[in-house]
Amino acid sequence: MADDRAAGQGGGTRGGSFLSLADAVDLVRLALPVAATRASFILMGLTDAIVLGRHRPGELPFVLNAWLPLGVAMGFGIGLLTGVQVLSAELSGAGRGAEAGRILRRGLAVGIGFGIVAMLACIAVARPLVAAFGFDEPVVAATAECTRILAYGLPIQMAFAATASSLEALRRPGIVTLISWAAVLLNAWLDVAWVPSLGAVGVAWATTLSRVAMGIAGLVAAAMFTPLTTFTGRADRGEFSRQNRLGYGAALANVAEWGSFNLTHVLASLVSLDAGAVWGMAVQVLGAVFMIAVGLGSATAVRVAEHRGRADLPAAARAARLGMTVSLAIGVLLAAVIWGGRDWLARAWLDADGSVDGKRLAPLLAAMLAAAAPVTIFDGVQGVASMALRACGVVWAPTAIHAASYVAVMVPLCWWLAFPAGFGLWGVVAGVAVASILAGVLQAVLLERVLRGEG
Repeated sequence: MADDRAAGQGGGTRGGSFLSLADAVDLVRLALPVAATRASFILMGLTDAIVLGRHRPGELPFVLNAWLPLGVAMGFGIGLLTGVQVLSAELSGAGRGAEAGRILRRGLAVGIGFGIVAMLACIAVARPLVAAFGFDEPVVAATAECTRILAYGLPIQMAFAATASSLEALRRPGIVTLISWAAVLLNAWLDVAWVPSLGAVGVAWATTLSRVAMGIAGLVAAAMFTPLTTFTGRADRGEFSRQNRLGYGAALANVAEWGSFNLTHVLASLVSLDAGAVWGMAVQVLGAVFMIAVGLGSATAVRVAEHRGRADLPAAARAARLGMTVSLAIGVLLAAVIWGGRDWLARAWLDADGSVDGKRLAPLLAAMLAAAAPVTIFDGVQGVASMALRACGVVWAPTAIHAASYVAVMVPLCWWLAFPAGFGLWGVVAGVAVASILAGVLQAVLLERVLRGEG
């Protein structure tokens, strides 16, 4: 099929420099729409936060803390579907792209099934989880309500994650990008219509309905542009087991990272609701940058898997190293942009005076962005490296690095620096910085060791 031929053309020839023009063009061609898709997810949250911050800034922590169980559930679910992308790209690289339909069908069954279970679990734990952190009853009630509404979108969101993985693996990323950005526009329109009267609840409903529309569109696109309904070829021995194994490793890594970052919102909110709001704004900006790295990592993983499907390990190593080099360069550039534009970004979040309820928060937000900007470099490197490792078949080592960096180091360090050490919100920032640097260095070193071992 045409997609198989297109996949075979990207990536150049055996040997040579990992900076070859053909490889670079192919990476950019695939990475740009994938990165745009990933950035759209965080932009949806960014839009929510901006609209809510301008109309009801005191309710911003309700939405941010509502994502504590939801972020863990979504991270686990999206991780479960990693095998859809890797195995589909391998089949495409081997000239067997028409057989990728069975990979997507399995992914949809796993994703939707998990989404239903996760939805019920998030609704059940929403109130007791928030109450356990010692928030006042009005905060607990409002946060639990936002969690419940957002949880309704989990099953269809998992369906979209599966279809997006298949479309991107078969080199149809532009379709996913169009759907994602259409959902961003729908979400923004609903925010503007509902937030002034409904506040955080309006944000929750806008996000859920946008994700439902996105999921339905993804299913339609998959039926039209992937072999979803094609039943051909025989599954390789142990194929489904391998698909799940890749998924479990990525799922646990996502839980470690996403869940830990969501806990930083709780810790910042415990410092004060103003601190929670400022930290949430800063994380949204940094998260937008990280989604670009995630898109680059996905593109790198697809290219690595395609080459491995053709049993061309030197080309796979070249693809991985190119992805890392581009990630580092983009990370430095974007960190400089955030640092240089910190004052403008801070005022974009807040009112014309940079204040909320008479409190001048813009200077604090600008300082947060300046301090956190360099962290984006290491955060992007660890994201690309971990995805490249999984495309190489290395599952549990990158998962262990995520768990060690974010669960064992970041969360305890953020808590200790914020409260016993008395640094407050700055303690949270410092803890995140240490963990991100640790994860970035360790994942990069592990990837290079794997590539050298295979070469």
